Amino acid sequence: MKKVINAFLYALIFVAMQAMAGLIVHAIWQQVTDNTDLTVAEMVVSMAVCSALILTIFLLSRWAVVSPRWMATKQWLVLIWSVIAALGLIIPITWLQEHMPELPNWIEDQQEMLLGNYWGYLVIGIFAPLAEEVVFRGAILRTLLGWDHGIDKQSTANSRVYGAISVSAVLFALIHMNPAQMPFAFLAGWLLGWMYWRTGSILPGMAYHWANNSTAYIIYHAYPDKDMKLIDLFKGSELHVYMAVFFSLLIFLPALYQLHLWMKRA
Repeated sequence: MKKVINAFLYALIFVAMQAMAGLIVHAIWQQVTDNTDLTVAEMVVSMAVCSALILTIFLLSRWAVVSPRWMATKQWLVLIWSVIAALGLIIPITWLQEHMPELPNWIEDQQEMLLGNYWGYLVIGIFAPLAEEVVFRGAILRTLLGWDHGIDKQSTANSRVYGAISVSAVLFALIHMNPAQMPFAFLAGWLLGWMYWRTGSILPGMAYHWANNSTAYIIYHAYPDKDMKLIDLFKGSELHVYMAVFFSLLIFLPALYQLHLWMKRA
């Protein structure tokens, strides 16, 4: 129970630091620029400040532990397959999202501001993967797995491990505070949690997280129409949509299998 409480506290601290950084930066921004409207520059600065605070506090307090030991194992294939897995899941997830009941998108305007601006990539492609992996895998899941005093190399797949991964995935979905993102944030959080459990490192998850967010950013710039569907992309051919989903899964599932084969702890 204590592990779960600590995990929730870490998530609350993450949210509180986001809110605090946003309020402080907004107040200073108003004084400096006399602009009361939210801008991309302000959001980028706010996220930079927030990420710096999160990394400093979580690493110095050792709530999250980052070690070069896993990199010393030179598991470069794991990082490559992590990126390939992220790319292979883009179209199937998009297809699922289009066929699910539409959920409220409370931060749609802010998302479009960031996606539509080159500086927004710093938030989407760099700050978010770094800070979120440190907190949600490096601190929260590490605590739920009972790795506070070192990684248990003998731990095996069981209901307790999957329960810990599921709790961390739920928290990861909830902190997005946007119903439209939550189902897929949960799925991503579960996959990222599994990768962390298998490797004991946040680096494979960061590679996956970076590839996923970077692809979303690139797609937005290639196809800026927010109402565009997969069937529009394939010029009205439903067959081509199903083929794209099928071939994407032929990328994702083998990549997942290769990760299963190659991932190991330091």
